[in-house]
Amino acid sequence: MKLVRPGRPGRRASVTVVIPCYNYGLFLPDLVDSALSQSDVDAHVIIVDDASPDGSGDVARRLAAANPSHVSAIIHSRNRGHIQTYNDGLAAVNTEYITLVSADDLVAPGALGRATRLMDRFPGVGLVYGHASVFSDDPVPRHRPLPETWSVWDGREWIDWTASRGRNLIVSPEVVMRTRALRETGGYNPLLPHSGDLEYWLRTAARWDVARVNGRPQAFYRMHGANMHLTQFATMAVDMRHRLSAFEVINGPELAPLVPASDRLIERTRQAIARQASVLAQRELDRGARLGEIQALLALAEELSPGSASARRISWRVSRQSSGKTPAPTQRAIERGRTQLDRVRGVLSEVAGIA
Repeated sequence: MKLVRPGRPGRRASVTVVIPCYNYGLFLPDLVDSALSQSDVDAHVIIVDDASPDGSGDVARRLAAANPSHVSAIIHSRNRGHIQTYNDGLAAVNTEYITLVSADDLVAPGALGRATRLMDRFPGVGLVYGHASVFSDDPVPRHRPLPETWSVWDGREWIDWTASRGRNLIVSPEVVMRTRALRETGGYNPLLPHSGDLEYWLRTAARWDVARVNGRPQAFYRMHGANMHLTQFATMAVDMRHRLSAFEVINGPELAPLVPASDRLIERTRQAIARQASVLAQRELDRGARLGEIQALLALAEELSPGSASARRISWRVSRQSSGKTPAPTQRAIERGRTQLDRVRGVLSEVAGIA
């Protein structure tokens, strides 16, 4: 990875913002405005409504009618699912650059210009991401912006870095792609509805370099009840399994010839996900969770890494909880330390993407 300073503003690139929508018509006007108000690019919008019963299709039609030169709408007559909705919107793009943004999120000011300037300077980069700032009401960054920098990876180096962590480093709405890279990568995989984004980034990185904009938010990701899907520990274990399925594309017939030592990478991914499941279980026990609540995490950790050191470290916590004891003072102190470390990592991730 190399860290570089951004270049000076150049030409106005042409970018299409594809907006898949299902029952989020309420948020569409703000997202369309956040896209079209990008002052340093020529922005276009394609809204794809997946037969929403809440009238989102009518909102999309009105937005397209109000600005036909920059906004168009594709309205499904029947519900086709989010993967097909993504692919239908991506197939309709004819600009040089593209971004896919869920209807309830927002494009951060200046984000499209920052991403396209980076790709203009580095023709081998096919995918740019950054920090997605989480919000629930008003999108306000949590920290003052730092000086903008760019991180640029060889694509296979980025795959190695990501796989060794066993997690998706990209939220999703902050990604801007070169349309040529998107066409080479192909469509989203309908067999991976829960981890399709991650698999898509991996497929892209096998052929193209990857870069990140640091120091500025690149998107605003809305957190609300409808998308808070990782609140149950069993569900989190399922999410980790889906994540592993996405990483396994590295070792499939399409990418294995392009990714050196793909089998070893997958094993590292399995170990990383096992550690995550074990650490999460440890933390929840230290917070006072019941053993039954975290059983799915423990089972996953043992399945992916039988008899590992992380599994052994949790045994005394399990013994305490099984005997009806509450977390010991040392457990609570350890968890307080982890919480502080999480905050530091969060800031590092936001400003530099290195945590």
